[in-house]
Amino acid sequence: MKTKAFATALVLLVAPLLSGVAQAKEWKTVNVGVEGAFPPFNSTKANGELVGLDLDVMKEVCKRAKLECNISAQDWDSLTPSLVAGKFDIMLTAGPTEERRKVIDFTNPYVITPNTFLVASDSPLVNLPHTGKVYSVDSDEGKKAVAELKEALKGKTLGAALSTSQLKFAENEFGEDSEVRTYKSAEQSLLDLTNGRIDAQFDNLIFATDRSKASGGRLQPSGPHLLGGIMATSTTFGIRKDEPELKAILNEALDSMQKDGTLSKISEEWFLMDLSPKQ
Repeated sequence: MKTKAFATALVLLVAPLLSGVAQAKEWKTVNVGVEGAFPPFNSTKANGELVGLDLDVMKEVCKRAKLECNISAQDWDSLTPSLVAGKFDIMLTAGPTEERRKVIDFTNPYVITPNTFLVASDSPLVNLPHTGKVYSVDSDEGKKAVAELKEALKGKTLGAALSTSQLKFAENEFGEDSEVRTYKSAEQSLLDLTNGRIDAQFDNLIFATDRSKASGGRLQPSGPHLLGGIMATSTTFGIRKDEPELKAILNEALDSMQKDGTLSKISEEWFLMDLSPKQ
């Protein structure tokens, strides 16, 4: 009787564990969300085709992981809520921040890029302090550089995109002495910069460099290249929390692309420099 009771109890104890193993999700198809308006990371051609570094990385990951990937564009500020709600399984161009880590998870990075300012070429801000130098804002040198930037930007109007770490950093570091305007996208901020409605745009270095070239010399990056702090300078895939199987699949593909030089090749193709993560 006791033996039978023990066996029954053991089954009741083990069954949920076995059930959990059986329910581990097998990923074959994923829905992928991207802004489609942040060149050269991602943009939308006139025919609706999505192109950019993010797309090339994602397509190669899908190929290596044997995943069918359905990729579609959506406004940046709604991507995270859509990911959490299950509309997407993967979110492109996701930079890990403390705030975002509370609601979603992240893969290993596929590029690492600092932030800087984009200004008009005839602006008095064209030679901001420490232009071109790389600093971590967590270092003493970086903190000193930011303090000098605060003084140089005093009374100026800055722009940054909604739901980005660039906006958060600009508000925290420069908001006391400068006006920081929020835009729905980097391209909208860029439009106001081009038309002289703001003095500088704080954004990703690669975006700033790309838009400078596209402007025909009317715009140019200025100021130091900043890393660290609350800024999300590691570019990753965003995924929902508690999706260990998907995270492992994506990281395995990204790791293989890093080791065989594919991430370096894609970075050089789109950025003209290798900003892939190093071992």
